[in-house]
Amino acid sequence: MTLLDVSISLSFVLGVSFLAYVAVIVRNFLRARPDAPGDPTGFSWHFFIPCRDEEAVIGTTLDYLARHFPDARLWVIDDHSEDRTAEVVRARIDAGRPVHLVSRRLPQARTGKGDALNAAYRALQAWLPEDIDADRVVVTVLDADGRPSPGMLDTFAGESFFGDPAIGAVQVEVRMSNRDVAVPLPGRGRLANRFARLLARMQDIEFRGPISAIQITRRYTGTVNVGGNGQANRLSALRSIEQGDGEPWGKALLEDFELGLRMMLAGWRNGYTTTAWVDQEALWNVRQLITQRVRWAQGAMQCAPYLRRIWGSRQFTTMGFLEVLYFMVQPWLQVIGLVVYTVPIAAFAYNLAVYPEFVLSFLRQGGAPLLALYLLVGVAEFAVWGPVYRRRSEPGTSRRAALGYGLALAVYAATTYIVAVRAFWRIVRRKGSWHKTARTAEPLPAAQEIVAA
Repeated sequence: MTLLDVSISLSFVLGVSFLAYVAVIVRNFLRARPDAPGDPTGFSWHFFIPCRDEEAVIGTTLDYLARHFPDARLWVIDDHSEDRTAEVVRARIDAGRPVHLVSRRLPQARTGKGDALNAAYRALQAWLPEDIDADRVVVTVLDADGRPSPGMLDTFAGESFFGDPAIGAVQVEVRMSNRDVAVPLPGRGRLANRFARLLARMQDIEFRGPISAIQITRRYTGTVNVGGNGQANRLSALRSIEQGDGEPWGKALLEDFELGLRMMLAGWRNGYTTTAWVDQEALWNVRQLITQRVRWAQGAMQCAPYLRRIWGSRQFTTMGFLEVLYFMVQPWLQVIGLVVYTVPIAAFAYNLAVYPEFVLSFLRQGGAPLLALYLLVGVAEFAVWGPVYRRRSEPGTSRRAALGYGLALAVYAATTYIVAVRAFWRIVRRKGSWHKTARTAEPLPAAQEIVAA
């Protein structure tokens, strides 16, 4: 077989396999039901908020949390910010808010989100009474722009989550807070703003569609994991995995995924819910988006050493191991996929340019249906999420718009191949630096940051 034959065959097999996987997770996603709430007063709630130059958003976030979660304590980790982040936080402390500032300075600072969270964890441990019931203390991690749904703690306290003593961590659905912004780029042209709006919508569909569906399916394999925004952890679970070093969070760039793996290896179960959610900012810039996703992909690659422990662990079923394996090797498969998908397309384009009569004859003699099937398999696995998003998340969206979103998602998904290659190249070059995601919000005027006593 020629390289072209192998590429066409392998790409078709990969496409059909992934389409079957999508069909399974869509079915589970559409059948999911809301989770019953519980009584949050039986728990002690703490929010960890890592910050690095978050002057633009941290003040409004603390005000939002104070309004909707007045009984929670807020731990802000200032990771050597060079703006007024610490000043904004101190203003809330001086106003009598239940806010704590954990300051990290260079050279210990800016070494990764995991290190920042571990610093807050040690500060919380020192602050809590020694006789505290760690099973009733819950630590929730939020981004500096995070906006949890007001009823989130009620959902966390339910019998499906922290009301069950076997649950160590819970992740809520993530939504994009700026998905409906009409003019995301003031001063720019109509085309630039339309593209930015579409990019934000693609991120909202991604998190509330395939990512959410995968998490719901993981309930059946026992491999639900946590994300970087909206993850809640039982303190006793964090203590069980810290190994005496005061560091439950690891060093991987995908520290949230690594934490979830360590929870499961320690015998805890993780939960996921769409009944509660957290809003965060979508990115309006492709370059920033790719930078963010390269960090995520490289972080997944860095967790590969855990596979040996997972394979030998009694906490994971065979299906659970295969699900974790698939997630970890996905960036590697995308590197391979870039080759096996590109070769047939390049060969077809070359033959069409050099031997047009031969290509037209091939299409007339049965090649056209094969090509149509090839394209259908490649596009359908992404296009289906537009209608699913309309049905599950945004019923006010028109059918036409939903179909357009689905087709746009197929193009949006193509960026994952660029991401995978860049992440692979960073692994080869042994680069492990952590790039912070930029904010789209502007700093508030100083007068608006004054907190009434």
